[in-house]
Amino acid sequence: MPSTPDPRELTLADFPVHRPVTTRWSDNDMYGHLNNAVYYELFDSAINGWQAEHVSIDPMTDATQGVVAESSCAFYAEVAFPAPLVVGIRVARLGTSSVTYQLGLFVDPERAALPDPAIKALGRWVHVEIDAATRRSTPIPDHLRALMETAVVEAGA
Repeated sequence: MPSTPDPRELTLADFPVHRPVTTRWSDNDMYGHLNNAVYYELFDSAINGWQAEHVSIDPMTDATQGVVAESSCAFYAEVAFPAPLVVGIRVARLGTSSVTYQLGLFVDPERAALPDPAIKALGRWVHVEIDAATRRSTPIPDHLRALMETAVVEAGA
């Protein structure tokens, strides 16, 4: 049986979608690095920004909504404001009504003064598509599924 790859070996190239993100002075905690909750905000903004740029979504009027059913984050190295960051997005699993994202946080190689290719954190985010009226799971709409398919990676990759 092959061993599971060490996620700390992932690089930005392992993620089909790259979303530059901005941090703020107030994102740093008393220890001088990004507060843990900020990572979740960056991941959420990266996913929703990516979708909003490519498909028409209106959470107030659409018949379906993507809601977060599960999330987690493994922290590998500290980052702090004002480091320029990028979130890599990839789809690890695309089901009928749910999608599992992997989100890598990296120092942005295009905006950083010094190269630092090591992954800083790896998030896992599960969205379930629900019917806005009944609040029950429903199939992912075709236009959204087509976008998600562009970020699917092979299992174990």
